[in-house]
Amino acid sequence: METKSLTLTNFNGREFKVHTYFLEKNPKLAVQTRPLIIVIPGGSFNQLSARESEPVALAYNARGFNSVVMEYNLVQDPGKIYPDAGLDVLTTVKYCRDHAEEYGIDPNKIVTLGFSAGGHVASAANFMANSEKFAKKYDYQAEEVRPNKTILGYPLINIDQIGFEIPDGQEKDLPDEPELRDSALGVTRETPATFIFQAWDDPVVLISNSIEYIRALYANQVECEAHLFNKGYHGFSLARPETTESGKEWQNNPHAARWFEMSIEWLKQELG
Repeated sequence: METKSLTLTNFNGREFKVHTYFLEKNPKLAVQTRPLIIVIPGGSFNQLSARESEPVALAYNARGFNSVVMEYNLVQDPGKIYPDAGLDVLTTVKYCRDHAEEYGIDPNKIVTLGFSAGGHVASAANFMANSEKFAKKYDYQAEEVRPNKTILGYPLINIDQIGFEIPDGQEKDLPDEPELRDSALGVTRETPATFIFQAWDDPVVLISNSIEYIRALYANQVECEAHLFNKGYHGFSLARPETTESGKEWQNNPHAARWFEMSIEWLKQELG
């Protein structure tokens, strides 16, 4: 496996980091290119969860995917979260498409995977990819930057539907545009087919977030597969022992952990 840490510059001139996990090329394989997962970790916009980063990337590597972990700007960084966090996603998609032959990526099989706050970034980026206003302002074409599919794990969709008060001073760093504040409003017929998973008892990102996004996908005739687990709380990542923190044994949840294999099955159906 080839791993690198790269510094990219997004469409707004802002630098951000991506960490690549590209499987070695094997000339004996019948198929020489692999699908790509772009992992966008959560962390409440003030950190990036390590449990939703490299372990997830490696899990998809083990199933034949190339992967990238993307770092996006946080509330403590200069400026507002958006548009840069969304532009980071679009820039990463375009970079990987542009370098598909070099890295052994199938440019038509690029998938974004966002957890929690990273789910908001992923879904907001899908809106921005299809927005004529953003495309004109930042000089990109939708087909260059739009992922082929999206996976959302316990995603924040509507900033006004969280289970806690926004900390003092952070509200000014959050978006003003309606479609960025509530990314369900930005769903269109061109939004990528989406796989969603969340726990019903999530007290942090309320289940109404996933339900609202599912309704928006349905209204726009966008294909969706959704799994709402009865128990799981919030932030369970792969829900396996190796991603379970000390004192948080509930994160080891074999039932909720099934989301990963189901996402593989879904991607095989969707990507071919």
